[in-house]
Amino acid sequence: MELLRYRTVREALLYEDVGGGRVRCGVCERRCLIPEGGRGFCGSRMNVGGRLYTLTYGDISSISNNPIEKKPMFNYWPGSMALSAGSWGCSLKCVYCQNYEISMEEADPKRAYYMPPEKFVSMASRRSQGISFTFNEPSSTLLEYAVDCFRLAREKGLYRNLNTNAYMTTEALKLLVEAGMDSMCVDAKGDEEFYRRYCNGADVEVVWRNAREAKRMGLHVEIVNLVIPGANDDEDCLREVAQRTRELGRDTPLHYTRYYPAYRAWEYGLDKVTPVETLERAREIGFEEGLRYVYVGNVPGHEGENTYCPNCGELLIKRWVFSVTSYRLGRDKRCPSCGEPIEIVGEYVNRGFLDRLFGPV
Repeated sequence: MELLRYRTVREALLYEDVGGGRVRCGVCERRCLIPEGGRGFCGSRMNVGGRLYTLTYGDISSISNNPIEKKPMFNYWPGSMALSAGSWGCSLKCVYCQNYEISMEEADPKRAYYMPPEKFVSMASRRSQGISFTFNEPSSTLLEYAVDCFRLAREKGLYRNLNTNAYMTTEALKLLVEAGMDSMCVDAKGDEEFYRRYCNGADVEVVWRNAREAKRMGLHVEIVNLVIPGANDDEDCLREVAQRTRELGRDTPLHYTRYYPAYRAWEYGLDKVTPVETLERAREIGFEEGLRYVYVGNVPGHEGENTYCPNCGELLIKRWVFSVTSYRLGRDKRCPSCGEPIEIVGEYVNRGFLDRLFGPV
């Protein structure tokens, strides 16, 4: 078939033949049953002749060299840069999606921009300290590509990050970890009702299951919750997110971030920007639930962007948006005032502002 001649079309790693020409995808927990010639919910996987193919292997819709703080990841390689890439499609397709231009688009191999794994990792090794797959949902759309890139990046000594809705199967998660993935920024969107109403009926328990599994397998995990007025900003929902994060360990960082309406938000009444006061109350709730690192995001200059000693309150890492402007931890990663161990993975990368934004020339 003509489709199979395109470089971005590769046989999928996880699927089963269920007979009658149908296949069942094993990448995300929707586990789509796909007939001959059909695609899964994400739009990036297609049944061709009774075999499942990814249409987005190395099909890069977006690429940039970003501060790791943009994910957001605040307790992981602070100050570093991650070569970041996304593709097309998504396993949730939330009605308020901030990256809807790519997440709501189905893959089209005829217009693909193909970047071989070797080229992607080579580019990262010259400009960055790590790689990250992000923007749309990489676990469902770039699984095979991420596996190959993570293996190469591990050989090069780069860190390997996934910015994810965490709706993958445990089999997919295991493949990624075995390939070298060492961190996840997990987008925990809200409670059960929120996922049902705004994320096409997804099951919130899958997200927390995968966050627990990732921690159990030794990954660094940070949780981000986009706080949406009228949808997930009530105290019960904010507290549930904090409690579930606490179950992962009190050192697990939690980010409550400010929301701006996008995509179909107005159709669902999700048309208000998050008040700063709501984020501040959310941060208080996180601390009340026993978390040691709770952040406020998308509010430039807010004290909630900074990292403080959870024991004595000393300011340790000062940030302005995605830039680290002050770093007071030594190599022992202990508070200089009281000696408390601070949960920071990786080394601090002290770089100039322009270098941080664009990488070395």
